[in-house]
Amino acid sequence: MPDLLLTLRFHDGRYHGAGPWPPSPARLFQALVAGAACGAKLTPADAQALAWLERLPPPDIAAPQAGRGVQFTTYVPNNDLDAVGGYPARVAEIRAGKSVRPMLFDAETPLLYRWRFSDDPAGHAPAIIAIADRLYQLGRGVDMAWASAECLDAETADARLEAHGGAIHRPSTGAGGTALACPLKGSLDSLILRHRATGKRFRRQGKGRNAQTVFVQPPRPRFHPVAYDCPPARLLYDLRASAGTAGFRPWPLTGIVGLTEAVRDSAAARLAWALPDRADCIARVFGRVPDLSEADKVRRIRITPLPSIGHRHAEPSIRRVLVEVPPDCPLPQGDLDWAFSGLDLGFDPEAGAVEDGDLPMLVPTDDWRMPGHYGIGGNDAQARRLWRTVTPAALPARAARRRIDPADAGAAAKGSAERLAEEARAIAAVRQALRHAGIETPVEAIRVQREPFHARGMRAEAFAHDSRFSAHRLWHVEIAFATPQDGPVIIGDGRWLGLGLMAPEPRASRKMAVFTIAGDNVPPATARRDILAALRRALMALDRDAKGQVSTLFSGHGTDGSPAGEGTHEHVFLAADTDPDGTRLTLLCVIRPDAADRRAGVSRDLGARFERVTESLEMLRTGPYGVLRLTPATVPDPNDRLFARARVWTSLTDYWPTRHPRGNTDVDAFLEGDIRTEAARRGYPDPRVEVLSRSIGPRGGVRARLRLTFAVSFDGPLLLGRDSHAGGGLFVAVDEDGDARR
Repeated sequence: MPDLLLTLRFHDGRYHGAGPWPPSPARLFQALVAGAACGAKLTPADAQALAWLERLPPPDIAAPQAGRGVQFTTYVPNNDLDAVGGYPARVAEIRAGKSVRPMLFDAETPLLYRWRFSDDPAGHAPAIIAIADRLYQLGRGVDMAWASAECLDAETADARLEAHGGAIHRPSTGAGGTALACPLKGSLDSLILRHRATGKRFRRQGKGRNAQTVFVQPPRPRFHPVAYDCPPARLLYDLRASAGTAGFRPWPLTGIVGLTEAVRDSAAARLAWALPDRADCIARVFGRVPDLSEADKVRRIRITPLPSIGHRHAEPSIRRVLVEVPPDCPLPQGDLDWAFSGLDLGFDPEAGAVEDGDLPMLVPTDDWRMPGHYGIGGNDAQARRLWRTVTPAALPARAARRRIDPADAGAAAKGSAERLAEEARAIAAVRQALRHAGIETPVEAIRVQREPFHARGMRAEAFAHDSRFSAHRLWHVEIAFATPQDGPVIIGDGRWLGLGLMAPEPRASRKMAVFTIAGDNVPPATARRDILAALRRALMALDRDAKGQVSTLFSGHGTDGSPAGEGTHEHVFLAADTDPDGTRLTLLCVIRPDAADRRAGVSRDLGARFERVTESLEMLRTGPYGVLRLTPATVPDPNDRLFARARVWTSLTDYWPTRHPRGNTDVDAFLEGDIRTEAARRGYPDPRVEVLSRSIGPRGGVRARLRLTFAVSFDGPLLLGRDSHAGGGLFVAVDEDGDARR
């Protein structure tokens, strides 16, 4: 089956059109009609080709990630000149404000629209390819764009969409999702009629002195909404004893692959026994054919056994099975529910009966409390940032650990370098696995290990029994997302067999929020103090409650307005970093007290408050430096000089001692003693101090640039001194030879 693939590019990475992202197929169809028209006319060949296109099923869309920009208001003349006596010179009196908030995206990444069609005997596809070359804008008049189109086979078109790198939006037949307007039969005729009627909007009615000019609204174009990216339907079953439904029939956690295969094969056999004429379709829906096309993968159901979690004493055996049915599944949901309801896992398709009556039975249930612990349905399901595997993820062979044969006494043990290299390969494979699972949320950090993250979990290699995955490919994974992620989260090559199932960690909250300053408005490095002061004001504004109160965490003051206790470090630290040239501020950091002071503590409520406030920070009003647009960055980036692991640290901003020197005190010795005391107060090892430079103010105040060498390495950030809450006393990691990191 051939496909028509249209590639659309914008001149700028901005889209001002109304409606959701991505631009709807109806908008693209209008743009194609506008580009094809010569004045008010279409050639017969173009009209026939566009009429053919409007009858095709809605297209798949691949679009770059986009976010809303800063809203601004433009003032345009209102169509009411009579209100000022008909004088064009007074048009300024009837200007109306129009709010605009464009979508921002990477202009280098195109949008792809892929239509499938069975045949084209009249040769309309080449005409559409020619029309695409004439497209000149999409959205509003400022959204200049151009397009190209081509006919491809289905496999090549699938590969192009998968290699795009952005989100792929597919039309669905289910409920929910995002509604995008799509053309249908008659859309072209409705656009032609609207164009003609627009030129006759003002009409004269009546005669003589009673004649009036009336405005007639042109007819609206004909499009129909199509739901894109609908969520799957979910069916939940208990594992009960075959003899009745009185009690659960638990399945061991490490046998999750075998259980998934048993449920899949038994349900598929039962459905094929009842619907023999649909055996091929059933095999594809259940994933029981060797080579599934991309279209089949989208329509495939997913069977996920759910281990019991949610309490530290919970026995993590399997008592429930979740079945997810995609909205475009070719089999009716009712038929699938029948196939699983009351299913004995020993079902024999030839006998139409059960082989082993001791196996469990699937019984439908409406109790969604357990899936809620996995971020699925229920009252407990909430988007979370931190997720950890309950069953290990099966990563590709390139991420496998080196096997050491226990029988080989002379086998070389793994050194630290080899272990780090194995973990690095596994982390890279996890990022790839997230993309394959369709999870686009940016990732802050990934951790991999063989040991379970949950108290009663099992080591990764224990799940290799009765599975096709080598024990050395199995890893337990922890993922910290930049923003809260909805469930379910299932990753890896074994995600269709119950492996790679992750659960959110509700108690986790980030200790730092890092933002890059996006756009062209980047303040100079000399504005550091002003920008950080504006940052604190913005955080306080976002933290203010209904009574106007701001917590000590962001204000640095108590409820009575007095400063927070000296040395208690109850409020956030702020920091800023520059570009490699040191001329522009490019990075802003909001740091929880316990991330800069190892002896500070933050309650769970304050941690949630920190998370809520920093997540809502999108822009910063800085007065003379304008409005800064902030984009969340990776936290913490281990390659960044503020957060890297190092033994040696050097000043980025001046260190201000916690007290003034007395009399004729040796300033260098005073600085060394003060910073060693400050490091001990913060819970850091005792450093060796080297004074690089210092200055003494007219009142005896001292500021210095220092180099600190510790006995052990640790992760940043490192902020010390009296004004460290305002960005002072900030240190950056340097290599052992003294070279600063970036």
